Amino acid sequence: MILSDLRSYLKQQHRVAMKDLSNHFDTDADALRGMLGLWISKGKVRKLSPESGCGTSCCKCDPTLTELYEWVDGPGQIN
Repeated sequence: MILSDLRSYLKQQHRVAMKDLSNHFDTDADALRGMLGLWISKGKVRKLSPESGCGTSCCKCDPTLTELYEWVDGPGQIN
């Protein structure tokens, strides 16, 4: 997988959980975080805050299910 594949998938899905990224690309989550870090540093991707997770406070959810990333189309975009 290359960065352009990740970019295309994020643009298509717009918002995606780490678990889905890992499954789609058959890649370790830590490797994906490194690639996502590049897009984050360029302002193209943002990691959504944990409170947008499952909505409960039990802390039993798999963190990869609530670790969400979102493609940002441009500066000042409001979602």
